[in-house]
Amino acid sequence: MTRLTLSQDKVAPAVQELVGQFHRSVVETVASTVAREHVVVVGMATNTFVKRARKLLDEEKVKFTYLEYGGYFSMWQKRLALKLWAGFPTFPMVFIDGTLVGGFTELKALKEKGQLR
Repeated sequence: MTRLTLSQDKVAPAVQELVGQFHRSVVETVASTVAREHVVVVGMATNTFVKRARKLLDEEKVKFTYLEYGGYFSMWQKRLALKLWAGFPTFPMVFIDGTLVGGFTELKALKEKGQLR
């Protein structure tokens, strides 16, 4: 199912500019890393699901790049910019070959299907 998004013609140009510039450097860093690396995990400190995703990849001997943006009480606006960009509500965000495959639950499902490499 395709997610609902507000049509751009229903968003004022000033708001489009504001959202487009919202922590843009963080979004550009993640986007360029995702475009360049085979597997990328975007996470935050002290998040159990981020730790589980990284552990799963380590156990499967899958090389990955990890980008961390704060913890529960820091850098939340930068993480919000990433959520707006990706359209995914939680962390970790796991990308394989440039595609957002989901978080820990989806990563675990890929492993169980033998589709993780």
